Parts: sequence; structure tokens; C-alpha cells
Amino acid sequence: MDLQEFRWLLTPEGQAVLAAATGSDLSEAGLLGTTTRLRAKYPAAPVAAAVTQARLRERARVKFGADADSMYFTQAGLEQSTRAGVAGHRARRFASYLGRRADERSPDVHPGGAEVLELGCGIGADLIARARAGATGEGVERDPLTAEVARANLAALGLDGLAAVRVGDALEADPAGHAAVFADPGRRTSRGRVFDPRSYEPPLDEVLALAVQAPAACVKVAPGIPYEALWEGGDGAPLTGAPVEAEWISEGGEVKEAALWLGGLAGDVRRRATLLAPDGSGATVATLTPEPGLGAPDVRPWGRYLYEPDGAVIRAHLVAEAAARVGGWLADPRIAYLTSDTLVSTPLAAAYEIEEVLPFSVKRLRAELRRRAPAVLTIKKRGSAVDVDRLRRDLGFGRRREGTGETVLVLTRTGSDPIALLASPAR
Repeated sequence: MDLQEFRWLLTPEGQAVLAAATGSDLSEAGLLGTTTRLRAKYPAAPVAAAVTQARLRERARVKFGADADSMYFTQAGLEQSTRAGVAGHRARRFASYLGRRADERSPDVHPGGAEVLELGCGIGADLIARARAGATGEGVERDPLTAEVARANLAALGLDGLAAVRVGDALEADPAGHAAVFADPGRRTSRGRVFDPRSYEPPLDEVLALAVQAPAACVKVAPGIPYEALWEGGDGAPLTGAPVEAEWISEGGEVKEAALWLGGLAGDVRRRATLLAPDGSGATVATLTPEPGLGAPDVRPWGRYLYEPDGAVIRAHLVAEAAARVGGWLADPRIAYLTSDTLVSTPLAAAYEIEEVLPFSVKRLRAELRRRAPAVLTIKKRGSAVDVDRLRRDLGFGRRREGTGETVLVLTRTGSDPIALLASPAR
């Protein structure tokens, strides 16, 4: 879809064909028939754009809920856009900061202007969330089509009076006159995801150099960013030269992103793990920060229960804090599995009751699973090089099985010894 085709979609005729496509069979089996029927009434290129847009809306419901049915997307824009719940969580932090500044606004912030400058706004997901939270914004987007999509999304949701989008180079934007900056550098190319911060588009160091010119900023980064890339020596002086807090965010137990909070938006901690509800509301279920003076967890043999910390807790190097919450310890100092003899209900970790600890042996595991005959086998691993898919087949679980209950097989190690834990979800 090019810019001209997208603008046609916004016309009355375009809206009519988009509505027709939306109400049609868009499955792989029905797609050809739907496209053929629409092409009998409309030109081929606009029909392709409408059908693509309708299919993108279906996919976008996972991220945007009911809003997806009135929003517009590009393939790349949808893939990199922030989920509504995560964007809402972040927007509330911006709104809180801007509220604190309301009575002491600096003279360099123009009254009535956009409070937040967004560098690389994509299809506008964060602009939308901040506008709904009451923070006005201006987005800069290099790609004209993506910028047009962002404008259309603001208008479709009735927010175009609170946020605006212009085409431009993010690195040439001027933070002067804005209370804060938000940036979401591209982390995906035609070859796939980008993990090296220097290969972001724009590179992370250039984005940070621009962001710190504002009184406060937030820069979104990949959740797998190397911890050492954020601070010199792991937890020393911030590389930006300004106060910085790194926050890892998970939603429904899955790590979605990390964000660097700078200047006035940085809290009084270096690291934070935030766990959001799985329903997309952005509600905070739990947050974990470093506890001063807390040492590393003890290393002792396996207890009755296994705790698997949330990925955000692990990414934020807060396993010791999670261990303290459940009264747990480590079975191996290099593996982020906790264990305890006490069952504690916590959103910070999933809990499993350990039923047996075995040296890793496919033959022995196969015999044990044959005896147990579970209907469901869940395999987890940490610190193990075993190919899970191959192991599942070797154990005879490559197809649907008769049986009852669920067995959790955890592949890990203690010291240099590979082991297997047979467990069940703790209740």
C-alpha cells in the first residue's frame, strides 16, 4: 500500500470498500473469493489495500482491542507498535510527571504547545495513549505513509486536537519548548529483529544524546538489551550522564519491552520490574525494585516448590528480591530458578510443586511419563541445551495423547550436572 492508496481508503468510496472487506471472509480459504467479488466493483489496487487493511485490523485486536476496528495500520507499523496496555501504563507516568510540573513550568516550555515530543511515532500508539491520559504531543515520523496513518488514527479516535504528527527526521527535531521527549527507535529490518543498540534506527546513543536535551525523557528499547549496555560496570554511572531508570515490563507473564526513563521522569531507583494485568488494561499487578543491602540468595538443595520468576524480574536483575518475597533460595547460583519449602502466592513468579528430581535421562523420563500418563506435558528449561521439540517427540508427546492432568518437566542443571524436575502447577 502506498500513500495514494491509503488516502483513497479515507475517502467515502474507500470507506465503503473497506467496510465491505471487513464484513467478508478474510481467511486463507475465503480470501480469493472475497477479493474477486470486490474487484468486480472496484479497481484492483484499492481493493488490495482495503483487504490488507481489514486483515491487519483483525491481527491488531490482540494489541489494541476494540480500537483496532477503527484504526489503520501498516505491516511494519503494527509489528513494532506498543500494545495498548503497555502504552497506557507509560502514558500515566508521563501524565503524572507533567502534573507535577504544572505549577512550576519552566519558561522554556511554551504554554499551549505540545508537552511531549515523540521521535519516531510510528502509527501513533503512544501518542494515542498519552492523549487519552491528558498529555498533548507532537510526533515526528520519517516515513510519509506511516505519518499519514498516525494522523488517521488520531482522527479516528477523536484525539487529533490533542496530538499532531509531522514528517521529518527524528534526529533533526528540537526538544526545546517541550516538557519531555519519548523515542521508540526502530529495532526491526527486512532481515528481522535488531539486538545491537548501535544498529537501532536511529542508533540508541544518538537518540539518547537528543533525548537528554529535554527536562525529562523516555526511550523504548528491546527487552533483551544487554544489561551492561545501560550502565558502565553493570550498575555504575549511567552512560547518558543523566539520571536514568531502566524498567522492564511484562504483560500477562510475557516480557514486552524495556524503557529507559531519564531526567525528571527517572525514579529514585536504577532498575524496576513492572508486571501488568493480562487483560490489556495496563493495570499494574506488581512492581519490584532493588532492596538496599540485600545480598545474593543462598544456594541450597531443591525444596518442595519451584518458583519461576517473571521474565521482567530476571531482566531487571531482581531475582534476589523475588527470592526474599517467597522465602526462597537458588539450587544453582547461575540459574534463575528459585526453590522453597513454603508455597507463597505471588505474581512475581509461577509456582510448581516438585514431585521428583532426576538425573537427565531420556529413557528414564519416558518410563516415568508412561507411568504417570499425563494428558498435557509442559516442558520448561533454563541452563539446558536440550532441543525441546526433539525431546517431546522422543518422549512420545509429539501427538495428542490420552491421559489426565498436567505434568511439568523442567530441564536445568545444578553445577555441571543436567537434571530433570517433574512437577505440577502449585495450587
